[in-house]
Amino acid sequence: MGCGGYGERVSNDCVLTAPHKGPVGERVLTTSFQTAALRALVTACAPDWGVAMSDTHRALLKDTDSKVPTGWVTYLSRRMGRVPPLPAPVRIEPVGELGSLVILTPERFTASNPSHLELAQRVREQLDRAEVLQRPAAAGASPASGS
Repeated sequence: MGCGGYGERVSNDCVLTAPHKGPVGERVLTTSFQTAALRALVTACAPDWGVAMSDTHRALLKDTDSKVPTGWVTYLSRRMGRVPPLPAPVRIEPVGELGSLVILTPERFTASNPSHLELAQRVREQLDRAEVLQRPAAAGASPASGS
């Protein structure tokens, strides 16, 4: 997790990668846990963005142009801009006055499910068009597309 840093290779972000095997994996790989964990990290650290995603899903995105990955649960601060309406089953939940959580699906997201990957791609494209996936240049930077 890198909070508070800005630069070409450093961002103010929070990436949550949960264990994926065994009893702990079963407990934490739920939408409610991922959402609560990311909400707690965001509330404590106030990053520009945060994401809960698997290493497998992250590896599939390594060639995308987006500086901010979108995962099962993605947090975007108000500094990033306004999150647009997104297609069902995606939910958008506010995190106080800090920003929004974008929850792709209420079921366990898996990178081996083509419909999950297609939904993630559609959401990433919509967020990209809304210009909310570009990191602010510096602390206190104005949002990319107003809040």
